[in-house]
Amino acid sequence: MSRAYIFSDEAGCFSFARNARASKYFLVCTVTISDCSLGGDLLALRRDMVWRGLPVREDFHATEDKQEVRNEVYAFIAGHDIRVDATILEKSKAQPHTRESSDRFYKYAWYYHFKHVGPKILRGSTEAMITAAALGTKKGQAVYTAAVNDVMQQTTKGKKWKTCFPRAVADPCLQIADYCAWAIQRKWERDDTRSYDLISGKIETEYNLWRTGVVHYY
Repeated sequence: MSRAYIFSDEAGCFSFARNARASKYFLVCTVTISDCSLGGDLLALRRDMVWRGLPVREDFHATEDKQEVRNEVYAFIAGHDIRVDATILEKSKAQPHTRESSDRFYKYAWYYHFKHVGPKILRGSTEAMITAAALGTKKGQAVYTAAVNDVMQQTTKGKKWKTCFPRAVADPCLQIADYCAWAIQRKWERDDTRSYDLISGKIETEYNLWRTGVVHYY
């Protein structure tokens, strides 16, 4: 039996409005690996950064890390065997019924992401372990957990799978997913490819779900 390890994070917000505080896009990003020793290697990098006096936090988080830290983490990602996939949703093109609630929209994004990339990332594997970053409150997380589990039941046939939803600080591989999601989001949101260019060789797909859509609902 072979097992695929899939680590997921999201970028963008659930605010459907045109203002400076709302993101234009929401995206789901997954990092697929066959060997989780990558996480141990990232922890070793963090220890080395501490030794060298770099301004590291208790975990890596692209939004909050200093650029000198980000540079080393992206170089680390570029040097390892991973697969990155992202599904991008331009929020203004979302029909009202798909965004009645944040959990409904989250499930919608997850469904189309896994429907698109699931067959590709699970090819050759008999098992899949999906680790997704925890979101919001405990009550809210239960809704997102149920959404991902439902999506997996709908899209993954003939394979054994498990899901878990820890905080990113608990699993360094989730921190890698955070970094990848952040780089892709910056490209789409701000046309800033500085970080994206460093890991572009690892990005297999960027699926713009509504690329042919012409109607904007707000």
